[in-house]
Amino acid sequence: MEKSFISFIENSIKKNWDLDALTDYKGATLQYKDVARKIEKLHIIFENSGVEKGDKIAICGRNSSHWGVAFLATLTYGAVAVPILHEFKADNVHNIVNHSEAKLLFVGDMVWENLNEAAMPLLEGIILVNDFSILVSRSEKLTYSREHLNELFGKKFPKNFRIEHINYHKDQPEELAVINYTSGTTSYSKGVMLPYRSLWSNTQFGFEVLPLKSGDELISMLPMAHMYGLAFEFLYEVACGCHIYFLTRMPSPKIIFQAFAEIKPRIIVAVPLIIEKIIKKNVLPKLETPTMKLLLKVPFINDKIKHTVRDQVVKAFGGNFEEVVVGGAAFNQEVEQFLKMIEFPYTVGYGMTECGPIICYEDWKRFKMASCGKAVPRMEVKIVSPDPANIPGEIICKGDNVMLGYYKNPEATAEVMTSDGWLRTGDLATIDEEGNVTIKGRSKNMLLGPSGQNIYPEEIEDKLNNMPYVSESIVVQQNGKLVGLVYPDFDDAFAHGLKNEDLEQVMEENRVALNQELPAYSQIAKMKIYPEEFEKTPKKSIKRFLYQEAKG
Repeated sequence: MEKSFISFIENSIKKNWDLDALTDYKGATLQYKDVARKIEKLHIIFENSGVEKGDKIAICGRNSSHWGVAFLATLTYGAVAVPILHEFKADNVHNIVNHSEAKLLFVGDMVWENLNEAAMPLLEGIILVNDFSILVSRSEKLTYSREHLNELFGKKFPKNFRIEHINYHKDQPEELAVINYTSGTTSYSKGVMLPYRSLWSNTQFGFEVLPLKSGDELISMLPMAHMYGLAFEFLYEVACGCHIYFLTRMPSPKIIFQAFAEIKPRIIVAVPLIIEKIIKKNVLPKLETPTMKLLLKVPFINDKIKHTVRDQVVKAFGGNFEEVVVGGAAFNQEVEQFLKMIEFPYTVGYGMTECGPIICYEDWKRFKMASCGKAVPRMEVKIVSPDPANIPGEIICKGDNVMLGYYKNPEATAEVMTSDGWLRTGDLATIDEEGNVTIKGRSKNMLLGPSGQNIYPEEIEDKLNNMPYVSESIVVQQNGKLVGLVYPDFDDAFAHGLKNEDLEQVMEENRVALNQELPAYSQIAKMKIYPEEFEKTPKKSIKRFLYQEAKG
């Protein structure tokens, strides 16, 4: 079997030539042949601006059709793509562009407003993603090729551009394809070097387990600068011949809800936060009535009601999907129990940027609640523990998906990669006889109790987040005591006539109630209210390192 990622893309473009490929939601649609034409035009620009195979090309902007085209053009040319999250602060973007030695930068209009080209001296040029116009050119050849692009294109394809003209770069399994900078919850970023075998294996995994076919429609909600969104809302779908809609604005639950209803996607790939918000805002309130609670306890009526409720939830997600794949963070237990109870087709996978991203997955029909699936094809997973079924240990993995290392950072690479190719994930988990992996926390988040007990803050936060008027929380350790930092649901509180001072009282009541559910060593000593949301990484996990010293 040929393990070529680029041939997946090349074959799909040829096979699906006349089908719709990429649509900016509420905007224009590109068919596969349009994508191919734009790729060729970008190749002409690359060639004329002196980009060679192996050179780096950075892309920073909100998800859009043109973002996708720029990414595909980079790889099919033989250059290395450096996707950068559009939410990064300007100096982060400058650093990544410089550190990766990118020759060109594709940039979205919103991002460009805050950047400073003088801070990125290595770039040959900066191109606006929206229309591929040149914002900054440091070479006459680049300026010339953009101004005469249609003429150069016409010379290259004098009798029209056709399927048989497509002939892309031939990738090798160990060749570098993408450098993805983990914003991570650490204070600085590392460039993960993903080879073509990782892109191929992640895409091949899509063909093996995800039920998509040519012409299926779906929505891209996760940032494409992040491997999870890139691999499973874009690359696999393009290889499949699907039609992808990009939510080009901030994907708020309201916009997502509306898009689900209109597009009715065939598969939904999401982070827990999105699913939880839609269920908490649109479904749970209807079930919280006393009558409903009572009815759910009666066995016969129960099943009928469950079906009605399931239909409502299914409808909330467009009603046409095979399954909802959740990843990026742990599910809230209460929401997960609810979904399991109504037999909602969801599954939780596990991965990390360093594996581009997938490590564990299981089909929703066989999925074990609270786990994150089993090792995926071409990957081995082990738990480093004297008793992996009962005592959590670090997850280590090895296989086709694993990165080459961190770009220009051998020390950081040596910290996580063993000499025989195992990657230390930094996550703690147990594994059962069937191979189901259950995450117990990030090893770097783990706190030690008074007698050396392991405290996983995520488990306490999970309980705390279900308490009245708690929107989100972090548990930190200060002077040997645990403190709960809470960002309250102000809208809900004010709607119920509470004032700020009442919230203090409510949080104290929450603390007492929470401690009744916790062992003595992980009791919360006090609560602190935060006036605004906690800062998040692209994966929407809270940047814990910012809050360790929280005063109050």
